[in-house]
Amino acid sequence: MNRAKETALPAPKFLVLVPLLAAFLIGLSAPSFASAVDVRVVSDRKGVLSLYPVDSNGRNTYRAYLEAERGEKYGIRIANRTGRRIGVVVAVDGRNIISGKKSHLRNSERMYILGPHESAVYDGWRTARDTVNRFYFTEPGDSYADAFNDRSAMGVIAVAVYREKQLPPRRSSRDRESGGKMGDDRSMPGESAPAAPLGAERKSLAPQAREESAGTGFGEESHSPSIRVKFDPERRVAERHFLKYEWRDTLCRKGILDCRYSQNRFWDDDVEYAPYPPGRRPGRCE
Repeated sequence: MNRAKETALPAPKFLVLVPLLAAFLIGLSAPSFASAVDVRVVSDRKGVLSLYPVDSNGRNTYRAYLEAERGEKYGIRIANRTGRRIGVVVAVDGRNIISGKKSHLRNSERMYILGPHESAVYDGWRTARDTVNRFYFTEPGDSYADAFNDRSAMGVIAVAVYREKQLPPRRSSRDRESGGKMGDDRSMPGESAPAAPLGAERKSLAPQAREESAGTGFGEESHSPSIRVKFDPERRVAERHFLKYEWRDTLCRKGILDCRYSQNRFWDDDVEYAPYPPGRRPGRCE
């Protein structure tokens, strides 16, 4: 049985920009294994954020850190490097970004579909066919996941890639003409992401103590058209990407970033005088 999955349909104003962005990202570093997708986090203000890869915990698994900045809106850009359709299950802080449910990155979950060599930016929690509520970096207590009392995967952007099952070849021209066609199903999505509990958005306005870890909030509503298509994913995941976002001071403490103070040799704030040459003592005149 074919399961219907969702795919993002970019607004017309982005149709011309996508090829340019794809060309730019080709030159950026990629995972060490032969990756089917390129996953990047794109900040509204800073653009593509730098990734700091770490050792992976398994085959076809990519892991990296990135720096989060409080209040910064962001999106997750996924580019399909292959010549076939793929499905991507995307979870932020452990929650599926389409359904809002707790994610285990399984092929039975709601997923976005990317065509051959296609790319898209997913920048919010999908709350309806045409709307998302934006991602932004925030304290865990202000996060979407915490609104559902779930901190089991806080600060992690996870992407699981599933290839499409190949259809058996048609045996005759008659079959090709009369057989059913796997085309786009442009029906309405069967479900939408659950809204955050009442007061969740108001809670973000209250002053809170800063926490060590980072999370993703349920931000402002944004127009984001989507359609529903038929897609039958393979049972096994092709690859997984885990991006752990942290505040800068946390990355410094973990040694991911080198934040040691470097003194400027032409701008020394400490007032010092010229030392005596080696072998010369104060008060000795020659």
